[in-house]
Amino acid sequence: MTVQEYNQCVDQFSDGVYRFILKNLKDEEKAKDIVQSTYEKLWVKADGVSFNKARSYIFSTAYHTMIDTIRKDKRMEEMIETKEDEASYFLEYKGINEILEKGLQKLPEIQRSVILLRDYEGYSYEEIGEITQLNESQVKVYIYRARKAMKEFIGSLEQVL
Repeated sequence: MTVQEYNQCVDQFSDGVYRFILKNLKDEEKAKDIVQSTYEKLWVKADGVSFNKARSYIFSTAYHTMIDTIRKDKRMEEMIETKEDEASYFLEYKGINEILEKGLQKLPEIQRSVILLRDYEGYSYEEIGEITQLNESQVKVYIYRARKAMKEFIGSLEQVL
């Protein structure tokens, strides 16, 4: 990969990678750090990555860096889980985006990642499999389960509105 191709990758893919990481982590600074780290890794391996495969390499690297960050944070912090009353959440309408965000956060990490890659970023099942190192069947199952969980969380539109 040439310097010009590298710069083109930064221009084309950095916004998408940032959105994907931010949707998962909900922390702007960590998302920026992960994107920076991803492009640093691409720069180091620029000779071994072809321009045609750069998009997949960038998202795969960002995804794995995000997973490493999450694992590191879990080891460093003691997590206290509090159960909120889900029924009271729907009593006060806060906007469909907020409800969707809340539902996404309740999904397991892998389901959230595949649903964001598929529905927010528009990747194919095959591309998602390359990024997450899952086979295509596993990707489809995780997406199905995530959509089903989101449907159950949201319930019917009458409850939301």
